[in-house]
Amino acid sequence: MPEATTGTAAHHDGAPAPGRVVAGGLVDAHIHPDKSNWGGPWMSRTAAAGLSEFIANDLATQRGYTRSVEERAYGLLSTALANGTLAMRAHVDVSSELGLRNVEGVRTAASRLAPWLTVQIVAFPQFGLLTNPGTLEVMAASLDAGADLVGGIDPLGLEGDVDAHLDAVFGLAERSGRDLDIHLHDGGEPGLAQIREIAACTVARGMQGRVTVSHAFALAEQSAPSLRETLDRVAEAGLWVTTCALGDDPVLDPELLEAHGVELALGSDGVRDSWTPFGTGSMVDRAHLFAYRTGAMTDAQLERAYRIASEQGGRLLGIPELSAPAAADAPTRLEFAGESLAQLVVDRPAPERVVRDGRTLAAR
Repeated sequence: MPEATTGTAAHHDGAPAPGRVVAGGLVDAHIHPDKSNWGGPWMSRTAAAGLSEFIANDLATQRGYTRSVEERAYGLLSTALANGTLAMRAHVDVSSELGLRNVEGVRTAASRLAPWLTVQIVAFPQFGLLTNPGTLEVMAASLDAGADLVGGIDPLGLEGDVDAHLDAVFGLAERSGRDLDIHLHDGGEPGLAQIREIAACTVARGMQGRVTVSHAFALAEQSAPSLRETLDRVAEAGLWVTTCALGDDPVLDPELLEAHGVELALGSDGVRDSWTPFGTGSMVDRAHLFAYRTGAMTDAQLERAYRIASEQGGRLLGIPELSAPAAADAPTRLEFAGESLAQLVVDRPAPERVVRDGRTLAAR
């Protein structure tokens, strides 16, 4: 367990010490800790031609792990915490085959890091919902076993029935009083049409501000005829969107989303799992990748990348202390060696000090 000390590095007038930058705590808005091989031996990966093959590789990899979900997840979560992540939304696989074990493993790992790290768990039907009978019942049970949100996945591309999939996940969210976070990899006009349908369902069911579309690759296709109309529908419905800047995946344009009033947060997605050999557990590193891939150059653009990885994630998860810039003497803050927030995004350091609720995380 992390240990804590009390105190502050700020001067008596509240100014940060020379050569030190005070920043808000980081939030990983989309991560899959149950899939990770963090801390294990090198794992060679099999190339995949598309989403279905990636999913099949993932299931085979999970069947082959000899270390528990808790052990692997704890290694990744504790590394993220040491790098300044104070909250995360973890998408955790639930299926008729896996049952509740991944949710229980991640929840146990997260409990070992409380109250330093706040973890929201999404019950995620990675291996199908309509196409994998019994999964919806396991998802409902997971909400009593440590999951916080209902998840969904590509209603058209993987499930083949947009209306039935959305009825299932929105229905479960309504019955349980939980929020909803839907993976959507489908691109082009079919992807945009699904996003508009999610927005319409959100409004019809009075769930504005409580629904997230993860990845939303279709929103990155700026030549799509219906893109701007779709962004307006997203904003009207209060949908959140998350992006991860991973590999060759499309990355959403923060300026375009801001212009349409769309809320954006940033996550790591897969970290050292069957999907990718990459990932460090650092959201400063992820902010760097996001800034790089979106062409950030000015200080304001670099600072925006940090905000999307911190304050925006705090707002998505509903954590007030992580939803605003941190003052020099704030009870929850990160302290870095450096000159400016923009420099941090470029240099990608780990924080020298992690403070939450007035307590300092001891060096490990």
